[in-house]
Amino acid sequence: MEKIIGRKKEISELERLYASKKPEFVVVYGRRRIGKTFLVRNLFEERILFLHTALSPSEFDKKELNDYQLQAFYNTLQNSGCDMEQAPKDWFEAFMYLRKFIESKHQELEGRQLVFIDELPWMDVKGSGFVTAFEHFWNSWASAQDYLMLVVCGSATTWINDKLLNNYGGLYGRITAEIRLAPFSLHECEQYLESRNIVMNRYDQIQCYMIMGGIPYYLSLMNPGMSLAQNIDSLFFTQKGRLSLEFDRLINSLYSSPQAYAKVLRLLSTKREGFTRKEISESTGLSYGGGLSEVLNGLEASSFVESYTYYNGSKRNIHYRLIDGFVLFYMTFVDGKTGISPTFWSDSQLLPSLQSWRGFSFESVCLTHISSIKRALGIDGVRTTQAPWRSKDTDPGAQIDLVIDRADRVVNLCEMKFSISDFEVSKKYEGELRHKLDTFIKETKCRKSVHTTLVTTYGIKKNIYSNFFQKVITMDDLFSS
Repeated sequence: MEKIIGRKKEISELERLYASKKPEFVVVYGRRRIGKTFLVRNLFEERILFLHTALSPSEFDKKELNDYQLQAFYNTLQNSGCDMEQAPKDWFEAFMYLRKFIESKHQELEGRQLVFIDELPWMDVKGSGFVTAFEHFWNSWASAQDYLMLVVCGSATTWINDKLLNNYGGLYGRITAEIRLAPFSLHECEQYLESRNIVMNRYDQIQCYMIMGGIPYYLSLMNPGMSLAQNIDSLFFTQKGRLSLEFDRLINSLYSSPQAYAKVLRLLSTKREGFTRKEISESTGLSYGGGLSEVLNGLEASSFVESYTYYNGSKRNIHYRLIDGFVLFYMTFVDGKTGISPTFWSDSQLLPSLQSWRGFSFESVCLTHISSIKRALGIDGVRTTQAPWRSKDTDPGAQIDLVIDRADRVVNLCEMKFSISDFEVSKKYEGELRHKLDTFIKETKCRKSVHTTLVTTYGIKKNIYSNFFQKVITMDDLFSS
């Protein structure tokens, strides 16, 4: 089996659950291509008693899909050693077969019996009674078997949330553990690239992260014999590039009403600070109420979107911003574009649109690596809150990318700048920074010590203005584990 990169916390939790002497019902979820199946299969390998992967619903006629799902489940039982003579007529009978199979194996084998069902949401065909039968299987028998560990995976975020995590029916409170897989960190991406013999300096790795969003499968498609730019051209801009249609596949696999989710993501990709719920509703035409809540909650659960309020702002004034690198890149350069050159990325490195995208995307990378920033500041053990800030009363206005408010009575005002070399603070920019600092202290009435902080790629070029920043954090700091 291939070595598992990263996922230390998740591995520790899964091993703890496996070692427990009680029934466990574990949900492992996350977006498509995040590595859910890979993690469970490679971690447990030969310890899995029964492993079933549901059929993709996109490949079958909906009227016959349930029959095919039942037949596939029966085939897996047979291949695992079950001696039932005919396929189950419904899901109640299917889970009765599974129960008898597990009981028979438990008589032969000692210790933990692990059942793994992958892509569970696909098995829930409309009108099939699958969820009711699944609930009955767990509640009436499986939940009383101390030796049983049931692990289910799924990419369909709304289904996982509605039918399992937030279920108020037969499965209410029955999940014993939930593990949400997030995209790789920069540190994990670096480890992964090294494991595949892909040689890339950290400057290119940062850009790779901006494009691939830390998704292991996307990284696995890269050719070690090509440069980063050549790989991006090959995957996104050549005819039938492996990732040229990935956004639609991604959204369709995650959500039951993908058009609404795509609308919101397209909107959020247009503005760095994001939009309020009201603005999203007005711009997309989606109802302000429960429908929009479902979409926004689903996007947050999949790590596409982050909700926040401005520092010292109203808690009711919630903004939603896009933090997923892959979606931002796709929306900026691929979505809806026609007639693009197959060498677009290699030929366009100096375009202003790329510079703008790099600034937007680098900020998102920093926001998803707050723990690394805190570690570089020496405050990883200090309780903090963090949010952007925007002035209300001053003209001209002022805005700060990130405010880290610390329990040790210090506030870090962070500027984030992507640069091809050491960042240079000009006289004009230093004046803007002083305006931001003065305005922040005046409007927030801050009584804590204020430390100005720069987060950039390589560092800062020393000149008469560079001392404005008391602390400089580089991309090497963002790669810390």
